[in-house]
Amino acid sequence: MKKQPLEKKTPFFRRFIYWGLILLLFALFSGLIIASIAGINVFQHAKELGEKIPFISQVAVQEDKENIDEYKEKMIQLDAEIQNKNAEIEQLQKKIEDKDAEQERYKIEQKRLEETIDELKKQQEQNKRAFKDVVSTYASMSPKKAAPIVLEMNNDEAVKILTNLPTESLAKILENMPADKAAKYTEQISINAN
Repeated sequence: MKKQPLEKKTPFFRRFIYWGLILLLFALFSGLIIASIAGINVFQHAKELGEKIPFISQVAVQEDKENIDEYKEKMIQLDAEIQNKNAEIEQLQKKIEDKDAEQERYKIEQKRLEETIDELKKQQEQNKRAFKDVVSTYASMSPKKAAPIVLEMNNDEAVKILTNLPTESLAKILENMPADKAAKYTEQISINAN
């Protein structure tokens, strides 16, 4: 009897395994397709069947409990994080509202100050017009009547009026003043002019 080489037996065994696995996988795949078309949830049935087997059901229940406990812990942590984030959001919203209120107060204050500035400008314009009227009044007065009035005034006011008078009117008013007073006013007018 001849010994057949070992090589010929191995390919047959391999072919058997390959064909057997291919056929088995094809059968499983076909069965899953047929079951899904028929509306049967194969995986649900496998789970139910696994629960009936004592050892597998205990492992599955234990794993489910561990998973549930882990999920509960994660949910608690996530709830705590959500509450913290909500508290932060509320604080930030309050800060924004405070900033908005502060900005509104600044706008109101700015508007009030602008109105005050406008009023002061108007008042200043009125004072300038009134002062010009006073200066023009002194310029139109006779120098004999204007000189004694200027002498009775406050020194600063008198210098201010005299400084704004036209040169011709100023000269005539100073001529009608005592020499020492005229010299004093002339000196102060020249100081203000520089």
